[in-house]
Amino acid sequence: MAKEELGYFSMVYNARNTTKSIFIIGELMPIYSLGDKTPKISASSYIHPTAVIIGDVLVDEHCWIGPNATLRADFHKIHIQYGSDVQDNCVIHGDTILGPKCRMGHGAIVHGAVLEEGVLISMNAVVLDGVRLGKGVVVAAGSVVAPQAQVPAGKLVMGVPGAVIGNVPTGMQKAGKDEDYSRMIPIFKNHLIEISVE
Repeated sequence: MAKEELGYFSMVYNARNTTKSIFIIGELMPIYSLGDKTPKISASSYIHPTAVIIGDVLVDEHCWIGPNATLRADFHKIHIQYGSDVQDNCVIHGDTILGPKCRMGHGAIVHGAVLEEGVLISMNAVVLDGVRLGKGVVVAAGSVVAPQAQVPAGKLVMGVPGAVIGNVPTGMQKAGKDEDYSRMIPIFKNHLIEISVE
């Protein structure tokens, strides 16, 4: 196998140069270049070994990408900014920005949207093309935010299609801040061990 440098990580690829993956702490991870589009991932972030990252993806410092998450930037760019987390089974595609300290709950989908700082997309919610969510917006679990929606800062969105039902309650804001996945990064990096069950 040949090697080349990708940010702080070493990239390895097979002899036919058709598949590229990254070794992080000795683990082969499904992180792929696509033509001239290559992921750039901060060494201070955590990417679970089953997450898939393809193409023009930029992951900033202290981000957490969970099991089976897929970030596919084949046509457009994806930028995950400082301290954000993308939890288990999430999908991000299209021209997407997650601002600082954003959170995507399990199974959420964001397609071609801009999330400003501190946005929470709850479990199994869907945010569609052209949406812009202001600072601190919360999208309730299972909601669908329709294309091109513009949601002001601090609002709670709920329903299918999603509608603003008021301001984010104070208790909900605090709960979101308490569950800080960036604190889990050193634990996952240093103590997550794959085992065999007999």
